[in-house]
Amino acid sequence: MKKVLLFANPSRDSGLSCLENVKKIADGCGVAYDVVDLAGRSYPLLSDADMAVTFGGDGAILRAARALCALGTPILGVNLGHKGFMAELEPAEAELVALAFQGRYTVENRMMADVSVFREGRELRRDFALNEAVVRGLNRVIGVNVYGDGRRIMGFDGDGVIVSTPTGSTAYSLSAGGPVVEPTARSIIVTPVCPHILSARSYVLSPERTVTVELRKLQGKAAYLSVDGGDSVALYSGDRIEIRRSTLETRLVRLTGRSFYEKVNSKLGEGL
Repeated sequence: MKKVLLFANPSRDSGLSCLENVKKIADGCGVAYDVVDLAGRSYPLLSDADMAVTFGGDGAILRAARALCALGTPILGVNLGHKGFMAELEPAEAELVALAFQGRYTVENRMMADVSVFREGRELRRDFALNEAVVRGLNRVIGVNVYGDGRRIMGFDGDGVIVSTPTGSTAYSLSAGGPVVEPTARSIIVTPVCPHILSARSYVLSPERTVTVELRKLQGKAAYLSVDGGDSVALYSGDRIEIRRSTLETRLVRLTGRSFYEKVNSKLGEGL
């Protein structure tokens, strides 16, 4: 390995102590590195890196994934957050990054989703998600219709709807009552948020489906789309949000051999 990117995260890494430790490990392995501000809006000189290391929770990995998925750069997460389902290492295991710098790791590919907003038949915005696309009202109940390949799945009034990847199944979707899905699976999960109808339940759909969320008449209410917790996009009556499997994938570094089931039980409790 010749070069790595270290995504600095002062909001999580107090005094950047974990970053400094990994820099010393890179020096000892003869690996060059560039330090990138995780909070930055643009990340220069990314294409010549063999790996990226993030410091923080899953949010840090989500931001790095947006910058790196098109390049295919594998990401190693050091968890400094609360849950960190995607992160491979806990703070006490940071020394294991030496194994990665020596090439002694495997890569796990994660499905992503393309997200498009249409208004009156015209595409207004295009994005991609590693976790989820969320359509929500602003402190008010909104009405939505959900379709799979043009066929109606459900319609309801409620707080909104989450369309997630398998990776995102343990994020907001889980809190809203959605299923736990193995993150290396290929599927699209649709989870209503506080629906005012008993028949509205989570669906796990084929990855070949195109899921469409249609806004009913908002009647002056505010509704928004958020992709992977990013900036919200204002939505209007009749807007349609289409979510489908992306050709892009996020590549996560694996070192420890811990299974997904171990992570779920450790972070959410054996009683899950």
